[in-house]
Amino acid sequence: MLNNNEVQGTVPIGALVKTSLVDFPKKVSSALFLYGCNLRCPYCYNKDLVTGSFADFDAVSFDDVISHLQKRKNVISGFVISGGEPCISPYLKPLIAQAHELGYAVKLDTNGTFPDKLSGLLSDKSLCPDFIAIDVKTSLDKYQLLGCNAVENIEKSIKIISELPTERREFRTVLVPPLVDMDNIKKIAALLPEDASWQLANFKPGNCLDESYNKIIPYTQSQTEKLVNSAKTIIKGANLR
Repeated sequence: MLNNNEVQGTVPIGALVKTSLVDFPKKVSSALFLYGCNLRCPYCYNKDLVTGSFADFDAVSFDDVISHLQKRKNVISGFVISGGEPCISPYLKPLIAQAHELGYAVKLDTNGTFPDKLSGLLSDKSLCPDFIAIDVKTSLDKYQLLGCNAVENIEKSIKIISELPTERREFRTVLVPPLVDMDNIKKIAALLPEDASWQLANFKPGNCLDESYNKIIPYTQSQTEKLVNSAKTIIKGANLR
């Protein structure tokens, strides 16, 4: 089935959430979190997928995932591929193709650093995700803090995803105090389409990749409301998730 020598059906590839009500809008889904990421976001809570090993979590193989999808196709309708960053994985294309063959709607979560790969997926009917969510982590001037120097790729990916119908896309930002303040909110909003669904989330310390971030105090309810309200004045579809 798989011609790429790097892709082997029985080796570990990530962690699987068998049933989720929150990862795919309006769908009951399964969510696969693929191992490996090209960024080092200090607040990342999936650190085992970024710098850990497969022994650090309940890892599944490609064959495990496909077997699960085959068994559950009459119960769930969505399949989420997240990470880490799925665009660096050799399993991304075969996962999408197999899920589509089984009748699943596929959602891709990405950090937006691979616009050419996004374009390639969207141009191929068998590999085109049915929904894409992109994490816009901060304003472009702060992306170097995350290990990303090619900020033009973030802009390209936002433009690519912005061309999708509104019901097929989502933009997401975690309100991490050192990375997202009122000024950053305005700068991020300027990158997004006016009709964006922009999902904002509170920062929750405790399991951060950079342990110093566990000591950061999240925004208060009042501070969070001010940030969200500011976002709403520019992007009406901004919302605190």
